Amino acid sequence: MVLSLKRYSRLMEDLHDLAVVAERRPEKAMSADDMRKRLQKRGLV
Repeated sequence: MVLSLKRYSRLMEDLHDLAVVAERRPEKAMSADDMRKRLQKRGLV
């Protein structure tokens, strides 16, 4: 099977996203409220 460059690029992005998820899996979950506070503290929200 031959993939178009566009399709190949999308698959590579998906693969990268999955690798990031796998890397971060052991991290402790954070509540939405804690994330909002963290972003506000950094001036991002």
